[in-house]
Amino acid sequence: MRRPRRNRRTQGIRSLVKETRLSPDQLVYPLFLVDGEGIREEVSSLPGNYRLSVDKAIATIESSLERGLSKFILFPSVSDEHKDKRASYSFDPGNFYLQAARTFKRRFPNTVLISDAALDPYSSDGHDGLVKDGEILNDETLPILAKMAVEQARAGFDIIGPSDMMDGRVGTIRAALDHSGFTNTGIMSYTAKYASAFYGPFRDALDSAPKTGDKKTYQMDPANRREALIEADLDIGEGADFLMVKPAVHYLDVILSLREYTDLPIAAYHVSGECAMLHAAARNGWLDLESAVEETLLAIRRAGADVIITYFARDLAERMV
Repeated sequence: MRRPRRNRRTQGIRSLVKETRLSPDQLVYPLFLVDGEGIREEVSSLPGNYRLSVDKAIATIESSLERGLSKFILFPSVSDEHKDKRASYSFDPGNFYLQAARTFKRRFPNTVLISDAALDPYSSDGHDGLVKDGEILNDETLPILAKMAVEQARAGFDIIGPSDMMDGRVGTIRAALDHSGFTNTGIMSYTAKYASAFYGPFRDALDSAPKTGDKKTYQMDPANRREALIEADLDIGEGADFLMVKPAVHYLDVILSLREYTDLPIAAYHVSGECAMLHAAARNGWLDLESAVEETLLAIRRAGADVIITYFARDLAERMV
C-alpha cells in the first residue's frame, strides 16, 4: 500500500521532498523615496514600510544586503511643485529619484535596481498617461516614457519597469534604450496589471491616486485571464526581458497561465493591499503573520513566479539568514 504520509513524517524528510522553495535571491523589496534628508515616515496603511530620504534608504539597503536581499524596486513620492501635465520632471536629470539611483549604485554596485516608468508620480493629473479632455492618450504618452526610461538607465537602473499599461510602450522603450547605447538594460514589463482594489496603501505612500476618473481604460479588467496572454505576446515581441503579473495572490491563475505560455522569467507583485490584509488580520489575532506570509509567498512561487516583489521581503530574508 502506498502511504504518502511516510514522506511527511519528520521535518528532515519533508525538507527532502519539498517541491517549492523560497530564497532571498527571488525576492525584490520596494522602497518609497522622498526628497530631503533624515526622513523616515511610516506608511500608516502598510505597517513596517516607510517613505525614506536617500540617507535613510542607504541604511535600509545596507541592512538588507546583510540579510542576503540585494534587489530593490524604487518608487518616488514627488511633491506637487514638480508635477505638470506632461510629467516633465520624470526625465529631468536633476530629479531626486534619478540622483538616488546614482547614489545607490555608487555605494552598492552589486545591487539590482528596478525602476518605475509611468507618468502618475509626476503628473498633475495622477494618471499613467497624458490626459486630454478626460481621455488617456496612448501614443502621445510613449515618447515621454522613452525619455524617462533612458534617463533611468543613465542613472544606473539595471531594469526598467514600465507600469503604465500603454499599448506599444515596451517596443518604444526598447528602441530608445538601444539607440542610446543601453542595450544591456533590461525591461520588466507590467504585462498583466489589473485595475485592482488592492493598491490603496501604495497610493497612500506616494499620493499618486488619479485626480479624476479611474485607470480602467488602461489597466486590465479583473474578470479577464485570456487577455493576459495577448498582453504577454505583445510584450515578448517588443523585447521584454521579464513579464509581471500585478497583483499576485488574487491572480495566481494568471501567473500559471503566463508560466505555461513562455520561458521568459515571470515576476509577481505581492501588492500593498494584499500585504496590509495580512498585517490587519495578525493584529487582530486571527492568524500568525510569519506563517501566513511564508505560505502566501510559497503559493505565488508554486503558481510559477520566478521573482516576487513583496513588502515582506526584508522580514522573510532576515528569517532565512
